[in-house]
Amino acid sequence: MEDRSADPPPSGSGQAPSGAAGQAPSGATEGVSEKEARQVAEGARQTSWDRPSFGKELFLGRLRLDLIDPWPRPDPAEQARAEEFLGKLRDFVASDMDGAAIERDARIPDEVFQGLARLGAFGMKIDREYGGLGLSNLHYCRALMLAGSVSPAIGALLSAHQSIGVPQPLKMFGTDEQKQRFLPRLAAGEVSAFLLTEPDVGSDPARLATSAEPTPDGTGYRLNGVKLWATNGTVATQLVVLARVPKTEGHRGGITAFVVDGDAEGITVERRNAFVGLRGLENSLTRFHDVFVPRENVIGGEGKGLRIALSTLTTGRLSLPAMCVGAGKWALNVAREWSAERVQWGRPVGEHEAVAQKLSFIAATTYGMETMLDLCCLLADDDRNDIRIEAALVKLYASEMAWRIADELVQIRGGRGYETAESLAARGERPAAVEQMLRDLRINRIFEGSTEIMHLLIAREAVDAHLSVAGDIIDPDAGLGRKARAGVRAGAFYARWLPTLAVGKGQQPTGYAEFGPLAGHLRHVERASRKLARSTFYAMSRWQGKMERKQAFLGRVVDIGAELFAMSAVCVRAHSERDTRPENVELADLFCRQARVRVDALFTALWDNTDSVDVVAAKRILAGRYAALEDGIITPPADLPWVTPWTPGPTTVTTDARRRIPPPS
Repeated sequence: MEDRSADPPPSGSGQAPSGAAGQAPSGATEGVSEKEARQVAEGARQTSWDRPSFGKELFLGRLRLDLIDPWPRPDPAEQARAEEFLGKLRDFVASDMDGAAIERDARIPDEVFQGLARLGAFGMKIDREYGGLGLSNLHYCRALMLAGSVSPAIGALLSAHQSIGVPQPLKMFGTDEQKQRFLPRLAAGEVSAFLLTEPDVGSDPARLATSAEPTPDGTGYRLNGVKLWATNGTVATQLVVLARVPKTEGHRGGITAFVVDGDAEGITVERRNAFVGLRGLENSLTRFHDVFVPRENVIGGEGKGLRIALSTLTTGRLSLPAMCVGAGKWALNVAREWSAERVQWGRPVGEHEAVAQKLSFIAATTYGMETMLDLCCLLADDDRNDIRIEAALVKLYASEMAWRIADELVQIRGGRGYETAESLAARGERPAAVEQMLRDLRINRIFEGSTEIMHLLIAREAVDAHLSVAGDIIDPDAGLGRKARAGVRAGAFYARWLPTLAVGKGQQPTGYAEFGPLAGHLRHVERASRKLARSTFYAMSRWQGKMERKQAFLGRVVDIGAELFAMSAVCVRAHSERDTRPENVELADLFCRQARVRVDALFTALWDNTDSVDVVAAKRILAGRYAALEDGIITPPADLPWVTPWTPGPTTVTTDARRRIPPPS
């Protein structure tokens, strides 16, 4: 598990809190109200849209194909340089990495760390002037996909180190001095980690309790607190730590990001956490007791920590779908070869319709995920587009779809899908670790923002245009003057916008004709985009300020948008490759046909659902009304708390769980 749960829920008002972004409400972190928590999260959002966004336009009912067509192309010189590295990486992971041993021993050998360091894999995203490789997002993700196909724990190691660990925040917000001081060491093979989550704080940063007290002499801060689920935390020598600085004279205060020496006095790695999958993951519970951090190690300034974390995640999120795409490709290979060789009732199992549907889904969805990811990477690399919505969509979509792919693969393989690779090999059969893939992929629906949190984050951005003009109308704290001004703004906005949702190019029989056999799918996307925008507007009119609590509705809105984004991407990509890869037009058509069925079902579920009944039932369940239903079993022991409390102070453990990797020779 990775410590990446900083995503805020949507705010009903769209208003940033007064004071510093990320500043704690007055008082302690205990007893923080829902409103205060939302204000802290809202204050960390990037509120401006100074670059175009395909995803933002899509949710507003506008299919801006000009933002993605023609299909972006990587720089040829950079591609050649990256391909040389990827070739070396392929040789190394194929010959020097034993994924089965990492799974069996729950440990990545020192030699693998050292080999990756010699290749420069720890500096893939670090600029060349600091000793890194300076790869593009596209080739970085391809490297993660390649390494993760042998061991997902390796993919997680490299991703946590440079997608959200010290390199990325410093690249975006660090000073020249900080970059010169830290980045060459990290490019050479030192490992970094990102520490945000606490035992009782995940997606609610307003309750962050780790403190950073300024020292009386002004030279730095003293860190005190406990951080949970820090990927690479046991092996990292450099940490990004988010802690709360009190607001005092001379200090803006608020949640602040620090670079912290992993071997500083007062740091104890109290344990290495173990999970159902990613068994090689070096994930820690880390305590800080009066740890001194010099003021020069503050990233971006006091009170900027949450904004830095969220900005870092925009491109950092692309690493997770990269490994989901790799899993899809691996699943397709196993499913194809097995289904062609395994014969039942006189025919290969893949020719039976029940299995054929699963094969078709795996192939089409893998193509869709890869295309979404490649497009996001290419858009991020040219830096002309705002991809905060697109990156979040591909993270959400790939994590959900990869899990479904893994589940279908287990079903295709039957009993062998449930059997371990070691057991298969012992019987003389090919050791396809299908059950391991299922275990490894499950975490992707939770870390870097759970599916539920991602739905809310994307929904907040999707309705940002509405909140920017009408937020005060539904804000209970807004006075009559603010509401009146908002009414004027909203009237002008909707007078221009609503008529554009009535008709569009998707209703023209010849619309998008240049896309040939895929034109009909793009016409469907255009019509569905306008329908989605109308549905969102109607929901806001109906529920107003209560809409932020309609989380199931918002989730379906986002899922429709994800499908439409994916359909747009595959059509543009396949059309651009129609001469060199004509089979991709078939895959794009297949994907779009499947996606249209899902979209239709989601539109129906927007209004025909059991959401309100479910909420009432949940309240009754929580009150214990149906507790008798739990009779007749032995429940988990109740002698320990669900969340372990912690208090500041020195550690009480006797053995430090940190691990130090010898430098490569």
